[in-house]
Amino acid sequence: MNDTSAALFAWPAVSADRPASALEVSVVTPMLNEAPGAAGFVAEIAAALGGVRHEIIVVDDGSSDDTVTVLKAAQADIPQLRIISHGENAGQSRAIRTGVLAATSKIIVMLDGDGQNDPADIPPLLTALNREALPTLAMVAGERRDRKDTAAKKWASNFANGLRRRLLNDGATDTGCGLKAFHREAFLRLPFFDHMHRYLPALMRREGFEIKFMPVSHRPRVHGQSKYNNWGRFLVAIRDLMGVLWLISRARSPISIRETDD
Repeated sequence: MNDTSAALFAWPAVSADRPASALEVSVVTPMLNEAPGAAGFVAEIAAALGGVRHEIIVVDDGSSDDTVTVLKAAQADIPQLRIISHGENAGQSRAIRTGVLAATSKIIVMLDGDGQNDPADIPPLLTALNREALPTLAMVAGERRDRKDTAAKKWASNFANGLRRRLLNDGATDTGCGLKAFHREAFLRLPFFDHMHRYLPALMRREGFEIKFMPVSHRPRVHGQSKYNNWGRFLVAIRDLMGVLWLISRARSPISIRETDD
């Protein structure tokens, strides 16, 4: 009888002295009407991963501006850039899932396409994900420091994060941070629903995975405008919280799994 429970967390083996530059990574970033900053942001990602075998998957979520045209032009200088377009706007969570499903690497980095996440923070997250001794570690999530948002947005975010943390006990202080590195297989085991990207720590832990958090920087928005408002986000968050609480309450773990040999 073989104990195969460890196979549930069978991530690609990475030795402690293996350089981060040897990793294969798929970067997934959703965009909606980000034409003015799209090319520059993708170039930043490519520069941050110089020497790393990677692909950059931009999922255009039904933009009505020239985002796709700008990105197509950028492919001449960034051949590892892939562009996937939604026929109509389907939301950030669906865009992320589309990108993860299309990814060819086992390790995913996701970050917001508005340029407020700094691509320079990607390598430290990858190093933490792949050099951590925990075999069940599935995700390293960024937590923004010195946020460059309006006072109203920061207050609303802090309130929502505090409420969510008390109810879900997920240990996260900033699930609104779009910068995260995780194992593709772990993400695809999670239940999908709109806005699920805001609950990844709780959903990962529901599946028995470990999560780590790291401080990352945050930049002011230079182009475009926020796709959310505080009131709309609050109404959706209450409904989603109830749903995630229900999912957690209905979770059952076998603790270990064994396969009987012939």
